[in-house]
Amino acid sequence: MPLSFRPGPFARNLMAYCLSEVAAKASRILVVVAVARTMDATAIGVAAAALAGSDILKALTENGAGQRIIAASEQDLPGICRTARRIFWAWCLGLFALQIALGLGLWAASGDAMLFVLIAILAGEYLFMPAGLVNCALAMRAGKMRQTASIAAGQVVGANALTALLAVLIAGPLALVLPRLLAAPIWLVAMRRLQPWTPVPATPAPLGPFVRYGASVLGTEVVKALRLQADKLVIAALMGAEALGIYFLAFNAGLGLATSFSQAFATVLFPHLCTASDRIAALRQALTLSLCILVPVVLVQALLVPVYVPILFGDDWTGLAPIVRILCLAAIPAIVWASAAGWLRAADRPEVEFALTLGMTAALIANTVLLAPHGLVAIALGYLAVSAVAQIGGAAPVLLRAFLPAQPRFA
Repeated sequence: MPLSFRPGPFARNLMAYCLSEVAAKASRILVVVAVARTMDATAIGVAAAALAGSDILKALTENGAGQRIIAASEQDLPGICRTARRIFWAWCLGLFALQIALGLGLWAASGDAMLFVLIAILAGEYLFMPAGLVNCALAMRAGKMRQTASIAAGQVVGANALTALLAVLIAGPLALVLPRLLAAPIWLVAMRRLQPWTPVPATPAPLGPFVRYGASVLGTEVVKALRLQADKLVIAALMGAEALGIYFLAFNAGLGLATSFSQAFATVLFPHLCTASDRIAALRQALTLSLCILVPVVLVQALLVPVYVPILFGDDWTGLAPIVRILCLAAIPAIVWASAAGWLRAADRPEVEFALTLGMTAALIANTVLLAPHGLVAIALGYLAVSAVAQIGGAAPVLLRAFLPAQPRFA
C-alpha cells in the first residue's frame, strides 16, 4: 500500500520532541560520566531505588484529565478545564502527602534517614505541577507541540547539568535527586507563559466522565511505570544495591534513549489521532515514519556499545557493554506497542490498554524474579524477549487493522 511521507504536523511535532529528547539525553551523558567516575555502585543503587519508587508514584499524576482537555469540544472546554484544574490540585497535593507518609514509613522501618530525605525532596515536585497542567494540555490542544517539547527539554537539561555538577561536588545520592526538585519551576513558569489561562465563568463539567476515562488511563500509567521501574526494585531486593547500581547505569545507557523516543512518540500521537479525519491512515503513517527513524538509530547504537561504554563510564565499567547492547534492542517493540496504545486511548478504549499493559508488566516482573539468580545479562536477555513477545503481540490486533484495511476496523 503506498504511504505518504509528506512532512505534516505529526512529522514536525515528532521531530521537535525527538530533538528535545536528544538534548535531554546529551545532557544525561554528563550525568552518567560524572556519576560513574565519582560514585560507587552502592551509592548509585540507593539513589536509583528512591528514583524508581518516586517514578512509580509520579505515574499517578497521569489521571486522564489532560487528555479530556485535548479531546474536548469547544463548547465543553471551559467547564472541562475548571473541573480538570480542581482534579489536578487535589490529586497532586494528595500525592505529595502520600509520598511523605511512605518516606516516613520507610525511615521508621529501616532507620535510614537519608532515604526519607531523598523521597521527601522528590515529593516536592508535586507542589509545582498543578498550577501548569491545564496550561500544558491547552497548549498541546492548540498544536504548540514544538514549544512544549522545548520546555520539557529545558527542564531536563537544566536538571541534568545541575546533577553533573553536584555529582562532582558532593558525590552522593543527593546529587541524583535534588536537581529534580530545583528544575521543576523551569517547567511551571515556561508553561504558564506559553499558554496563559484563567478560569472563565462556566458550569464545571461532571466528574463521571473524568472518573470513567481516567480510571483506565491512571491504571495504565501506573502499570507502565511499574513496567519500567519494578525490575529495579526487584533487583535491589534480590541482588542488593550494588547490582542495582550497575543495572541502573546499563538501563539508562541502553534503553534510556529508546524509552525517551517512545514517550515522545506517544505524546505526539494522541493529539494527532484525536484531530485526524482518518485515524487508520494517521496511525499507519505515524508508525511507519517512527520505525524508519528509530530502527537505524537503535542498530547503530547497539553496534557502537563496545566503543562508547568504556569512553563514557571508564574502564572499570566495561562489563556493562553486553547488558547495554541487549537493552538497546528493546526499543523497537516499545514503539510498536506505543502506537497501538495511543490508538486505543484515542478511540476511548483505555481499559483495553490497561489490561494489556498489566499483563506485560506482570510478565516482566516475573522475568526479573526468575532470572535474578543467573545474573544481570540473563535478566536483560529475558527483558528483551518478554518485551518483544508481549508488546508486539499486544499491538497485533490494532496493527492488523491499520495495515490490512480489508479487515473489520477497530472502532
